[in-house]
Amino acid sequence: MPPRNIRPFLRRENRIPMEIPVVLDGHRHLPGTEATFTENVSAKGARVVSVRRWETGAPLVLASRTGEFRSEARVAYCHPLRGEGYAVGVEFLETKGRWVVESTN
Repeated sequence: MPPRNIRPFLRRENRIPMEIPVVLDGHRHLPGTEATFTENVSAKGARVVSVRRWETGAPLVLASRTGEFRSEARVAYCHPLRGEGYAVGVEFLETKGRWVVESTN
């Protein structure tokens, strides 16, 4: 079998370690919102901690608990954490309001 041309994933923007209180909504199997926090952030997404397992590619809504920011988003990845919970990579798609990091583009 010929070798595949695999490119490494390169993040366009650096993540900044920052705990921001957020709310997640839109889980396909467990309706309702989940109050949680980010572990790190960028202008185009965040890594959040969730008690729920999310499917990669699933749509969701992430909003700041202050109400200053809201985004339609998608799950980029979902990895189990040691102990309980999941680390969820969230990619912002359609944003409203001001996020804690401004885009450099």
